[in-house]
Amino acid sequence: MTQEEAMDIMREVLHQVAPDVDLGEVGPEETMAEALDLDSLDFLNFMIGLHERTGIEIPELDYPQLATVERCAAYLVAHT
Repeated sequence: MTQEEAMDIMREVLHQVAPDVDLGEVGPEETMAEALDLDSLDFLNFMIGLHERTGIEIPELDYPQLATVERCAAYLVAHT
């Protein structure tokens, strides 16, 4: 998976979880949950959606590693 493919997947999944938010509004090192006003359930659903879309197992302990756009995309690329 490339960085761009990871970003596309993240956009798709985020749109399913929170249709009114735009990943483009978040800086690469800004925390997605804070920048997009996602609550913990939204973030959990985002993690579940990423798993369902990619098949990548994302343990709860790794969630902090996926908090920013840049780190989330890097995680997806590294685990494919």
